[in-house]
Amino acid sequence: MNKAQRIRDFLKKEGLLLMPGVYDCLSARIASRTGFEVIFITGYSLSATLLGEPDFGLLTQTEMLTAAQRICGTVENPVIVDADTGYGNAINVMRTVKELIHAGAAGMFLEDQVWPKRCGHMRGKQVIPLEEYLKKLAAAIQAREEGDLFIVARSDARQALGLKDAIDRGIAFSEAGVDAVFIEAPESKEEMREIARHVPGPLVANMIERGVTPLMGPDELRELGFQLVVWPLGPLYASAKALQDVYSALRARGTTQGILDCLISFNEFHDIVGLEEKYALDSKYRS
Repeated sequence: MNKAQRIRDFLKKEGLLLMPGVYDCLSARIASRTGFEVIFITGYSLSATLLGEPDFGLLTQTEMLTAAQRICGTVENPVIVDADTGYGNAINVMRTVKELIHAGAAGMFLEDQVWPKRCGHMRGKQVIPLEEYLKKLAAAIQAREEGDLFIVARSDARQALGLKDAIDRGIAFSEAGVDAVFIEAPESKEEMREIARHVPGPLVANMIERGVTPLMGPDELRELGFQLVVWPLGPLYASAKALQDVYSALRARGTTQGILDCLISFNEFHDIVGLEEKYALDSKYRS
């Protein structure tokens, strides 16, 4: 069974899928080891870690595809990739889909923002006409026939045009034949209920700490009518906080002796990255 179908089957069986954000092979390994069924490559986090820049349309198609290939080759889990706007028009979207399948991705998020896009919880977003986006969706669906891909259609129209237009777009996305619909950045639980009343599922909820959408647990999100929940930025923010604390302590004290409890151990880290497996291979093939 291909990995895109594994996601569909999991949703039918379990009804709710939690996806953590990852941004490199190490974070993907750790997410996989903690038991997540599906993981999500977040463009926000990749832009921050690869470029040291905000999620402001700076990440290129090549950079995202290269990261996807590396991460998908590191874990067995289905990986859904934040493919932004598809990096151009419908023809560019077709290439993006084919390259993601080649990279081993199981799915993609494809959004309706004007390029260069920005994070869904930032101000100043704009969206392309619905008719233009539906053509990009049709191109994505056609291109995945060469393999398979779980396609999530995302709209950022809530901020740009209002909730009604965002819901209308979500309905149109579902009718186009995508696997799931994502209305980004609703501002209240009532808005989320309204989305779920009108837009056929599966529906995506995006839980960003201190973003514009209220943070909720899985039971409440399920009750509201959402089936896929992505937590894209918590791991990145935790990593950044840990780095900041360790560098500050090291600069102030000149040693990490006082913060060893904050660090994973030498041996624990080697277990994560599979050092013993490499020792075994080295022993097997050493001349």
